[in-house]
Amino acid sequence: MIQYNSAIGMQILQLSTAVPENKNSTSELLESFPCQIPERLKQNVLNLGVENRHLVDDYTSNHGLETVLSEVGIVNLCVKACQRAVKKAGLTADDFGYFIAAYDVNPFLCPGLSQLLIRELGFDSYIKHVNVQGMACTAFTKTLELAKAHLAAHPKDFVLLCLSGVNSYWFQNQVHGLKAVMEIDKINSINHELSRVTELRKWIATMEYFLFGDGVASLIVGKEGEGLTVKKIAEVTNLEPNDYLAGYTRLTTFNEPFKFGLYSYLDKRIPELGVEYLSQILSYMFGENTEETLKTMKELAVHTGSQKILNTIANKFRVGHEKLFESFEVLKKYGNLAGASLPFILQEILSENKLREGDRILSLGYGWGFSASSCLLEFRNY
Repeated sequence: MIQYNSAIGMQILQLSTAVPENKNSTSELLESFPCQIPERLKQNVLNLGVENRHLVDDYTSNHGLETVLSEVGIVNLCVKACQRAVKKAGLTADDFGYFIAAYDVNPFLCPGLSQLLIRELGFDSYIKHVNVQGMACTAFTKTLELAKAHLAAHPKDFVLLCLSGVNSYWFQNQVHGLKAVMEIDKINSINHELSRVTELRKWIATMEYFLFGDGVASLIVGKEGEGLTVKKIAEVTNLEPNDYLAGYTRLTTFNEPFKFGLYSYLDKRIPELGVEYLSQILSYMFGENTEETLKTMKELAVHTGSQKILNTIANKFRVGHEKLFESFEVLKKYGNLAGASLPFILQEILSENKLREGDRILSLGYGWGFSASSCLLEFRNY
């Protein structure tokens, strides 16, 4: 079922981003990959549209056969993005009544990211806070919804949002020790089901390794002020009962005490589902006037799934690639940043200083869940 919220009446007053200093080009990662990559798979990697990505420092500690991942990398990056936003807004920690942290990947399954950040950001230990986990690429609109609900009851408050797109804890670590990876057509020809599934997992892990990067976005939201006004929000999930299986990451257990694994899956239907879900969202928001309405948008901020998906969406909705320029740029410079990708795209748009009073931006997110969301923004410049 599609959920729809209009007349939001709040502004994104400040937006800041942060990426790790550790920058890696696709060519460098191809050279350092733990096993040889077949030529056609290498071309698949290059077709993703990612030229660089930034990765958090791998703070780990080894205890015999067990490696413990550290939270230091994600905490440091989140603090950096949030402090930038607060400083640019001329505010202090005491000005905020609510803190929302969105993430998918965190070395700590519990407690959540907000608990790790509150003291680091100088907040009082009693501040209202919440974790938004597992929303993946549609987390941006969900955090705005939560902020809107708080501001309706506390209109003088400011809300701080932290959207973490730190993905390397999953996608960099799952290829460690990989001995070989096969082309997808050879995998599909394997008759033995278990062998085929095992090889497919290796192929998916390789693609994820080259697609996802690390970054954090922080936003300050309030009832009044100059910035991007949130006009409408809509979201949809699981149009069909098993659509959530198109993309997911789940824990697995081995038949030994204290041993767990990670199973990450990307279905070939994702580009098709992304277009289908976004079509539903846009039809719900704009009805039969969708195509004409899209033409009136100054910019489109479309989640950085991959270059193929961005092209598919542009062609489906007959939108010129120039309106998706920043989406392609963020994908190229940073890779897929999951829930942080849309704020990164908005930051690119704002940094170019080309918005004028009344210009509208439509952000579109889609991905694991399977879900899609849309947020209509209007620029206000007093």
